[in-house]
Amino acid sequence: MIVCVCRRVSDRDITRIARQGCPSFDDLQMDTGVATCCGRCESCARDVFHKATQTTVAHCDARPMTADTLASSII
Repeated sequence: MIVCVCRRVSDRDITRIARQGCPSFDDLQMDTGVATCCGRCESCARDVFHKATQTTVAHCDARPMTADTLASSII
């Protein structure tokens, strides 16, 4: 879904960038422009970003993933 209409940034864009190692929401804003125009999307964009970074951190802290574990985490 489109999170930021002004900059045409989707939840998938935010999730992808967060999982690629974007360190903060401020950096996400610099990279994408999300929540820098009208600001109506900021709370949703922050939620998507934080959920994506929490998932990434959880996977980084876990033991190495097998193919089965990876497949089950995608579903």
